[in-house]
Parts: sequence; structure tokens; C-alpha cells
Amino acid sequence: MNREATDLAAVRHETFDTLGSTNAEALTRARAGERGPLWITARRQEAGRGRRGNAWASPPGNLYASLLLAEPSPPPVAPQLSFVAALALHDALGENAPQLGPALKLKWPNDVLLGGAKLAGILIEGESEPAFAVVIGIGVNCASHPAGTRVPATDLAAVGTLVTPEALFAALGAAMARRLKQWAHGEGFAGIRAAWLKRAAGLGEPIRVRLPARELTGRFCGLDEAGRLQLEQPGGIIAVTAGEVFGLGAA
Repeated sequence: MNREATDLAAVRHETFDTLGSTNAEALTRARAGERGPLWITARRQEAGRGRRGNAWASPPGNLYASLLLAEPSPPPVAPQLSFVAALALHDALGENAPQLGPALKLKWPNDVLLGGAKLAGILIEGESEPAFAVVIGIGVNCASHPAGTRVPATDLAAVGTLVTPEALFAALGAAMARRLKQWAHGEGFAGIRAAWLKRAAGLGEPIRVRLPARELTGRFCGLDEAGRLQLEQPGGIIAVTAGEVFGLGAA
């Protein structure tokens, strides 16, 4: 493990060759009283995970990074950090690979798509003891991607874009600082929301939203002031707090 300073004052960065999970490591630090802000990255993960307990394939060559923040906002608005992180990652990808342009889209609530396939995922987790803390986990397929996934995946190298995890992380750290400042502990979410919607996948299109016990269909017409997906149906607009979004033709 090496310690190094990022280009952000007061933000520390610890990098590891191998971890079970960068998020798990950050959460362990939070439980032990670590206040951050602290970035934790690893070349590979042995137990990487995504949303809903799904495994996250983590071979070397991709980016695995988690940012630990202590009391970043009032707890009820902390889930907005998924939009902050998505924008920061979109910024960093655009800086390293500007040729990707409009092929990069943000999928509600926390994925980055490239040409309609999943390039990156974001996982927000929190701890309440000994103090409220949030971990923003980010995984980006730089050099490889898993095969046979339910949702099609891709990586930067597969489209002829060679970006190292180190270069992408350097841009991500700076972009995250800018977007967190814009968010202003939740007070600036209106600006984050507007910026996210400009990059949104499927906006204005018919979609399916998979919930734990049922599925909804309708038109993705925006986000409300809390970041909930607005689904337009014949009877009106439904606000969806959590779920998986698919195009109507997807399995």
C-alpha cells in the first residue's frame, strides 16, 4: 500500500495492489472513526460488488475507487451523491477520451453507458456510527468487461480508447471536487440535476422500471427535486425512488 497526495488540498489517497473491495475498506475505516476525505483505490478486487449485492468483476486494468466523506450532507439528501459522482465521472471520461462525445450517457440512477452498454457503475453506501459517513464507490471498465451479463457491458479498450486507471483517476479526483462544490452539501442539487439531465440516457423515451415486486412502464420524463425518476403514465406521473431501468426492448 502506498500513500500519495492528490491535487486536492486535504484529500488523501491510499492505493492498494489487491483488496476485497474498496467500498468495504472505506466502510471499515469509517466504522473505526476515519473522517476523510479519503480516496481508496486498488489494482484489483477479490470481492467487488455492485448494487443489490451483485458481484462486480474486478481484474487488473480497470479503475476501482471509493471516496469516503464524513457528514457530506444531511442524511436524507445523501443519495443525491450518485448524481454528483456520475457527473464527475462523465467529466473525467470526457477529459481523457473527448472523442467518445455523445456516446457517453448517464443511466438513472447510477450507471455510465457507452454506446448503450454499461461502462461504469456507482455504489453509494453509508455508515451512521460513530458518525454519519458516505462512501462513493466507482468502477470503470477501462481494459476489459465481463461477458454474458444480463445488461450488455463494454470497456474503453473495446472501442479503441486506451485510458489507464491512473490517468482516469487523476481526472476523476479533480472533477469530483468541482462537482461536490457545485452540489454544496445538497443545496446546489438543482444545478446537478439540470446537468445530469443533459447527459441522461433514455430521457423522453418509453422505459421499463423493475421494482422488487413489480414492473412499471411509461415515458421517462425527468427527475423531481429529490432525484426520483419521473415516469409518465396515462394516469399521471409516478415518482420512482429506486429500481432498475430498461428500454422496452430489453430483457
